[in-house]
Amino acid sequence: MKSLILSIAIAATAFSVASADPIADRKAIMKERGGLVGQLAPMVKGEQPFDAAKVAEVFTALQANAAKFDIPALFPESSKEGDTTASPKIWEDMAGFKAAADKFSADVAAAAAAKPQDLDALKASFGTVAGNCASCHEAFRVKKG
Repeated sequence: MKSLILSIAIAATAFSVASADPIADRKAIMKERGGLVGQLAPMVKGEQPFDAAKVAEVFTALQANAAKFDIPALFPESSKEGDTTASPKIWEDMAGFKAAADKFSADVAAAAAAKPQDLDALKASFGTVAGNCASCHEAFRVKKG
């Protein structure tokens, strides 16, 4: 019984520490997301050979990354200020922001399920996913100066 209580306490502490800084948490998720997209870009550009296994791995990882994008936890009202490039438009149009995140998740899930088997299929899936990134950044991110 003591070990169960200790395990629960450790898990609760780990969760609260992980969620203590929503700005840092969302930056980490977006950095991971950018790194994953960056693994596919050289294939799309023809700088690296097409690798179906790598493509499937990256789209699966992007799907897991999208699942971590918990908007209420990552974008509380208290995180409007600070070291962030999140636009105030997020909180002004939370429904639109959630819709953009949901579209990204759906498009990544579709790409992961499709498992592109050639460069043309990758380009189509990548274009859709990267288009989500670009449109969300345009609408909901403050441009760095």
